[in-house]
Amino acid sequence: MIRRAVVLALVLAMGAIFATLLAGYAPDGDLNLTARYYADRTAPDIGSANIVTAIIVTYRGLDTLGEVTVLFLSATIVGLVLAGGRRRETAQRPPVPVGELLTTGSRFLVPLIMLLGVYVFVNGHLTPGGGFQGGAVVASGVLLMLLADPLKHFSHRLIAAVESVAGFAYVVIGVLGLVLAGGFLDNRILPLGELGALASAGAIPLIYSLVGLKVGAEFSSMLASLSETEEL
Repeated sequence: MIRRAVVLALVLAMGAIFATLLAGYAPDGDLNLTARYYADRTAPDIGSANIVTAIIVTYRGLDTLGEVTVLFLSATIVGLVLAGGRRRETAQRPPVPVGELLTTGSRFLVPLIMLLGVYVFVNGHLTPGGGFQGGAVVASGVLLMLLADPLKHFSHRLIAAVESVAGFAYVVIGVLGLVLAGGFLDNRILPLGELGALASAGAIPLIYSLVGLKVGAEFSSMLASLSETEEL
């Protein structure tokens, strides 16, 4: 009874705080100085039709590098923790019964899911999406394959190779931006092209493709490790 009363009091207190904030909220009538600069200068300076992409990949590229690093560390920790669990002996265990609908559907859907993931991160400079979203879509295709075949084994060496090469290439492009252009991950190491075209925004499509591959490999590594561990 006391615990419920404490929880209720906390909920009411949080509700009162948010109600006060909402009552005093007044949206800005105009963009602030930084936002105005991004809105006015992104297209001519970066060549990206998607302002959010330009901010994430170029203006705050170091932050994006940190986010990818955090995801890599998370995948590594998951792998280390699950390494203490008991691995399945696939040769000694009978196949897990899976519905025919799931098995057949996965054969049709997985290629489409992978294609959608690639489309999302390749077109990140033109449409909503990008490397993180496209990588998550690719990993969802891996998850569907595991659901259709729970005993399926993925090569951890291949996943690690894709993740390592993509991460290394990402850093190399960032350093090239320092040497050849105006700063780390400066996309102007390649021609900006025509605004709105697929081959535009300089190196952003290449950067987002690398981020998509890296994120997809990291999520896939975690899913593969979870599927291969019987118990912790």
